[in-house]
Formats: sequence, C-alpha cells, structure tokens
Amino acid sequence: MVVTVHKTQPGILAPVPPAGRYVFFSLTPSVPAPRVRDSLQRLAALVDGKAVVAGLGPACLQALGARVPGLHELAAISNLGIEVPSTPAALCCWLRGSDRGDLLLLSRQLEKALAPAFELTRVTDGFRHGRGPNGHGRDLTGYEDGTENPTGRDARAAAVAHGQGDGLDGASFMAVQLWTHDLDAFDAMPSQAQDHMIGRRRSDNEELDDAPASAHVKRTAQESFTPEAFVLRRSMPWAEGGQAGLVFVAFGKSLAAFEAQMRRMAGLEDGITDALFQIAKPVTSASFWCPPLRDGRLDLRHLGG
Repeated sequence: MVVTVHKTQPGILAPVPPAGRYVFFSLTPSVPAPRVRDSLQRLAALVDGKAVVAGLGPACLQALGARVPGLHELAAISNLGIEVPSTPAALCCWLRGSDRGDLLLLSRQLEKALAPAFELTRVTDGFRHGRGPNGHGRDLTGYEDGTENPTGRDARAAAVAHGQGDGLDGASFMAVQLWTHDLDAFDAMPSQAQDHMIGRRRSDNEELDDAPASAHVKRTAQESFTPEAFVLRRSMPWAEGGQAGLVFVAFGKSLAAFEAQMRRMAGLEDGITDALFQIAKPVTSASFWCPPLRDGRLDLRHLGG
C-alpha cells in the first residue's frame, strides 16, 4: 500500500539560515490559466520546502479560478502619519542557504521554470546578523529578532493550518514586508531611548517594565490580543545601495494574527502608534499561501493541479 505523507514546507519551521533570497513574481498580462498551471507544476519539481519555500499570492489563485479560505490581499493602512502600503505579488519564493552565489543560481532556475506565465519583479537578498541571548539573529539595530517566537508544538499550532482537509492541512499563510531603517536617526538616539523604543535592553534582551505603551514589544505582545495573535517570525536583515532594513516575514495558520498586530502598531486599535516607526517604515506588504508538501513536493491538488 502506498502511504501519502502530508507535511508543512520544512523551511517555515526551521531556524533562519545564514543567507536568504526573496524572489517575487507577477503574472504575465492576459496569461491563460493552463500556462499558469504548467509553470506551477515546473515550480513544484524545484521546491523541496527546505531550500525553497514557495508562497502563492491571491492573484495567482484567481488566475486559476481557485480559492483558499482566508487568503486575501493585505489592506493598506494610513493612520496618524503611519503609512503601510499594500503591494501584492502573484508569487514569492524564499530561498534559504549559506552561499549567496548558490541562491543566485537557484533563483535563475526558478525564473526560467516559471516563464512565460510569471515575470520576475523584485529580488531582495537577506542575511543573518549576529546571535542574541536567546539564539535568534539580530536586527541591524542590534536587538534580537524573534525572542517571543513560539517553539515546538506551539510554533506549529501558530503557523500551520489544520482541520481543513487534504491539500490545505499543513499549509501556512505568509506575510512579507520590506522595512527600511533610518540607522542615522537610530544612532542619534540615546541608548535609553533606543531601549524604550523597542521595550528591551539591547545588552541582555531583558524586557523593560517601565517602557512606554508605545514600545514595540508592548504593541505586539502576542498574548495581549483577543484572541491571542501568535505568529512565527522568520525575518532577515537586508542591505543594498546605501539602504538597509529588515525583510519581515510572519507565518500563521491564517493572516488574522499578523493583521491584528499591524493594526495595533499603526494605532488603529487605541490611537497609540508603535515607537518603531520613528526609525523604520514598511515599503512593501504582501500576503501568500504556502501549500503543504505531498510526498516531497508541493501539493497543488486544491488548485486543480
């Protein structure tokens, strides 16, 4: 008897790698559904979920006449001087490894496999920076990123869909934002102001009880939402052409937890904006559905493929 094994793309639950590459694609105008389907089948042969984590955007599913419950484009937010854009993409591949050259060559393979139905629109190279007290990498501000990540079964419960049926169980929803940092403005801040902006001491990563309500840690405390808003963060710093920042990536069993955190950060919940916006801003924001694996390759049955 042949046993079919369904599981989550393993790169979602694995630690952040030393090097990453985020490759975004749009659909070729007026491309017919059969060509989209053919391209995705070629992609499926290259995606192991470990070296490549693949996510399909709402436009990709719409082109196939398919629907995944809970997948939608992220809404743009404009409030109290805070701007969070909505920049949808049809497809995102997160390439994971240790050699930037290998990731470049792998992205070329993916680009060729997805043509002509998909066009490459944006590439961002990320990297792991340092190691914080809890073993996570650091943001370029020096603060550990991902301290509050759930672990073990809690991580899977937060990041992976279940109870939805074949082709959907084991999937994950991914939110991706490119944040730019004004590191000069950050460097000009006194160290105490820096710590109060984040809500932790950079030196030992301890949470500060006396941090203001605008501190990033307090704005995004996952257990303080109703319902609780736990996500699995897999973010990486980036730097290019004199600019730098963070590729923020959150995986969830739905998009609800990420969206709740983003609304509170922007002050939509209580009028208090996240202090992080003093030195950082998102310039892209997109959502994706990461299909499960079936016998080692992407399970596209829900899409009719």
